[in-house]
Amino acid sequence: MQRPYKIALVGNPNSGKSSLFNSLTGLNQKVGNFPGVTVDKKTGVSKISETFSAHIIDLPGTYSLYPKSADERVTYDVLLNSHSKDRPDMIVVIADASNLKRNLLFCSQIMDLKIPVVIALTMMDIARQKGMTIDTAGLQRMMGLPVIPINPRKNKGIPQLKKTIADVKESNATTPADFIDTLALGGEWLEEVRTICQLDSAYSALHVVCNYTELTWLKAAQRIRIAALIDEVKFHKSRVQAEEIMQRYQRIGNIMQQCVVEESPIKRMVLSDRLDKILLHPLWGNLALLFVLFVLFQSIFWLAAYPMNWVEQGFSALGGWLNTVMSDNFFKDLLINGLLAGVSGIAVFIPQIMILFGFITILEDSGYMARISFLTDRLMRSVGLNGRSVMPLISGMACAVPAIMATRTIQNKKERLITIMVTPLMSCSARLPVYSILIGLVIPNRYYLGFISLQGLVFMGLYLLGFFMALIVAKVMSFVVSVKERTFFLMELPVYRAPRWKNAGITMVEKAKIFVRDAGKIIIIISLLLWVLASYGPSKQMRAVEEKYSKLEQEQPAQKTELERAHATEKLEHSYAGIMGHGIEPAIRPLGFDWKIGIALITSFAAREVFVGTMATLYSVGDEDAGSTTLRDKMRAAKKPDGTAVYTLATGLSLLIFYVFAMQCMSTLAIVKRETRSWKYPVIQFIYMGGIAYLCSLLVYQLFK
Repeated sequence: MQRPYKIALVGNPNSGKSSLFNSLTGLNQKVGNFPGVTVDKKTGVSKISETFSAHIIDLPGTYSLYPKSADERVTYDVLLNSHSKDRPDMIVVIADASNLKRNLLFCSQIMDLKIPVVIALTMMDIARQKGMTIDTAGLQRMMGLPVIPINPRKNKGIPQLKKTIADVKESNATTPADFIDTLALGGEWLEEVRTICQLDSAYSALHVVCNYTELTWLKAAQRIRIAALIDEVKFHKSRVQAEEIMQRYQRIGNIMQQCVVEESPIKRMVLSDRLDKILLHPLWGNLALLFVLFVLFQSIFWLAAYPMNWVEQGFSALGGWLNTVMSDNFFKDLLINGLLAGVSGIAVFIPQIMILFGFITILEDSGYMARISFLTDRLMRSVGLNGRSVMPLISGMACAVPAIMATRTIQNKKERLITIMVTPLMSCSARLPVYSILIGLVIPNRYYLGFISLQGLVFMGLYLLGFFMALIVAKVMSFVVSVKERTFFLMELPVYRAPRWKNAGITMVEKAKIFVRDAGKIIIIISLLLWVLASYGPSKQMRAVEEKYSKLEQEQPAQKTELERAHATEKLEHSYAGIMGHGIEPAIRPLGFDWKIGIALITSFAAREVFVGTMATLYSVGDEDAGSTTLRDKMRAAKKPDGTAVYTLATGLSLLIFYVFAMQCMSTLAIVKRETRSWKYPVIQFIYMGGIAYLCSLLVYQLFK
């Protein structure tokens, strides 16, 4: 079988690489992991011409071929290792025209690896706004490579790029000429290293010499021979690297002088600069950030209210209809009180989840998310982190699993570990259904000034509470974790761009699908299992309950309705689920929780959103009108044995606080284990988050009861 032709996309972060990947591959893409590491591997198939299709590999963004993070090391290993199965046949370097000098440094390093290269020049519109005029023909001549201006967001230049790729392949173009003379820089002995390691270029040999102790694909014998050569020639790594960068920038400066014209020696202030004067201001920037969060959480209640009502009413109507058309039997009970109750309990929150993901996508697409990292860097540093930790923390508002994976970009081991340990404290989308139903139960639907929702304010408060607790825990851990490595936060701020509404819409739909598919599978399985556990119990106890109420119904026929409700309640208490709930009730009673909530705490450890499905199932078992009333109404009507309401303000707030802090997610614990390569950290995480949740819930319940 012929090996597929592989094209790697490389470039600096925020250069437009991911947009080009999406434009080339469309829906023909998949995500996996690079061999031996947990870094995401995005690959796809692109039809370059009528007769030629290529496998596209989207390599992690990097600023140079000297890696500083896990993501950059993946790019480094793939490009350097001539035996890698991901080794590309061609490289497309995405270069940001508005920051051309810095981007050409990385491009020049790629050229010297001796793999066919095509330069895709992005951000030409931003360069023009800055008053820059780029002679692409001259740049192509001086670099000795094809240079194609593109705008993948608007699909401009893509056909020309594809044609150039096809031409380079068909012509079997020779590899790029040397940008700098590596042998003159490092010495003729690099040719011997090249032969030992079977490398494509002297520049690859230079990199192997600089990093041979860290390259896992080198054999022991190769390392020994390289070490001996280094000792023999007295190789000075830092001096050679510094000279290399100086030589590259010297030639790049000459290229820039001949190919780039700037309108004025003082760079024009573009729109991004003007906006940043406000949005990055110590006072106005933080106020703007709070306003953005305020709008987000108000919208989650305001915009989602109507579709949520439609979904809720639709399921109620479906349950009522099934209740009337189906005869009373095992399957009717299983379908309405088990399956439908569990699914409806979670489906109603899909509109809120879509709005949350839509807002996050717009913030990322517009360039504002990077400003949030910059703006909060000082706050992060005060607790032992830096601005790079903000992106995983914000991503944790959607889901902790990809957020923890995003910590790979953090170079400092201590900061990365602390960020992993505190990220689950950020309120993720799985908590959203729990927050929504409990806020709707115990917080009045009140508006201030006609448009500020009290429920929305509480919602925002819960998210901020998780964030500030994450900062407190990070500060404590900064004293405990003993790593002395020091880092600096350097970040490129992308220009502000109008968000792609189509992209936001697609993301909302895709995330909703993923939520329904992933959470739905768990919810359906747990709902059906819970229905069995709630419908059956030890035969001796269940028989005693049946005999008791059979006798009472004969003695008191006039109270049949009341007896049926009491019968259903007592049957549930003596079921296997009831026994589980009563088993942990003594531990959770000080928090204001009853045994039914105890069952939900157990089942929602699989995933927090299962709490809602569990309550829907528990309050439906034995209820003749289960399908025709909403879960919120059932929970509002729930009573304790003494006749008082189960969900008081104190109980509701206590439960909300518990879910803000508790580690109720197996998937998160699994990903923490994978990223830290130890069970020690997920165990510590589970214990400390559970302890905080219990103590804070206890305090809140005692204050408000």
